[in-house]
Amino acid sequence: MVTSVKSSKPRKQRKFLYNAPSHARHKMMAGHLSEELSRKYNRRSLSIRKKDIVKIMRGEYKGKEGEVTSVNLKKYKIYVNGITVRKNNGKDALVPIHPSNCVLIDLYLEDRMRREILSRTSVEVSA
Repeated sequence: MVTSVKSSKPRKQRKFLYNAPSHARHKMMAGHLSEELSRKYNRRSLSIRKKDIVKIMRGEYKGKEGEVTSVNLKKYKIYVNGITVRKNNGKDALVPIHPSNCVLIDLYLEDRMRREILSRTSVEVSA
C-alpha cells in the first residue's frame, strides 16, 4: 500500500497525484490546524471534512471564514459556505479552494472515527 511518492521527479509526483487511490487522496486533503487547536491536540494538521470551520489564508478570499459544505477528492478541492461567485445566468456558484490555502479553526467532532484519530495524540477530546 503506497501512500507517498518515492520519486523526486516532478512528472512522477504529478502522475501519482492524478492516479492516487481514494485513501491516499483523503490524506492529501489535509489542512493545518489553528494555533489553539494545534496546542490542544498536539498535532499540526488534520484531514478536512464536511462541517469543519475553516479560515482562508491565501488568494482572493483571504481572511474569510466558513463551514466546509463539500469535499471533492477527485479535484483536490473544498467548497466553503459563503464563498461564492456570481455566474452569467445570475446564479451563485461555490468557489473551489485548495485545502493547503486554509486553516482549520473549528473541528466537527460528532464523528466517532475522528475522535479516535484525535485521541491518539492528545488526552483532551470531548464531544
